[in-house]
Amino acid sequence: MKNPAGSITLEQIRQNAAREKAENKRFMAKLSKQDSRKLDEAFHSFHGEVFAQVDCLECANCCLTLGPRITDRDIQKIAKALKVKPSQLVSDYLRVDEDGDYVFKSMPCPFLDSDNYCRIYNDRPVACREYPHTDRPRMYQVLDITLNNIPVCPAVYLIVGKLKLLFD
Repeated sequence: MKNPAGSITLEQIRQNAAREKAENKRFMAKLSKQDSRKLDEAFHSFHGEVFAQVDCLECANCCLTLGPRITDRDIQKIAKALKVKPSQLVSDYLRVDEDGDYVFKSMPCPFLDSDNYCRIYNDRPVACREYPHTDRPRMYQVLDITLNNIPVCPAVYLIVGKLKLLFD
């Protein structure tokens, strides 16, 4: 799978992230000590730059590999969109994970079409809507999530690379 932002493949991103895991962990610890406004400004600026280049529909790795947490509100919204009862949605598509949260029974996402479009896009779970969380306020609160998303999302990989140049 080719990274839509350049010539690096998703497999190369995974390999680089694995090789740089300890370094990235130290870097995230360093970022946590930055002024929160500066950190948010940098993340948001790089988020805009990177997503101007990255086409998520060419990747969809998050939809292929990550099981989002599905809230009760998500269940209600998705069930309504699919015109099924919430209990039917739960029994057909969801399971309870080790943390007691609803997640999809299996991955890839059951609502991901072969063209990487989401069949429930307008009613997708909040976790999907906010992914990869690089444009939210108070980024210092989700640096652990950002670290975990480096090998999954080409955009996060690129954003963190830009942050390293800025803060290292």
